Amino acid sequence: VLKTIADAGVRNNTPVTLCGELAGKPISAMALIGLGFRSISMSPASIGPVKAMLTELPLQELKDFFKDNLMAPSLGTPMRALLQAFADDRSIPL
Repeated sequence: VLKTIADAGVRNNTPVTLCGELAGKPISAMALIGLGFRSISMSPASIGPVKAMLTELPLQELKDFFKDNLMAPSLGTPMRALLQAFADDRSIPL
């Protein structure tokens, strides 16, 4: 559902922002960015850890990762575990 919303925003040249606690966790923020959200909001306490993750995030690699894993899910591996492995392999702080 979130991917559909992000894609609709891109198709209609309309910025879509996600607000809430979900965006305040680095691994969740990484997932939202991978799904296509480019504007997220969070509590002030979450900004530092999320910013640290974003500065190390290779955006094109993340887009490719999501394209591969959303179209052909990895044999029941939870997305959170896949994201953690993606981050670990690239030394992205979560």
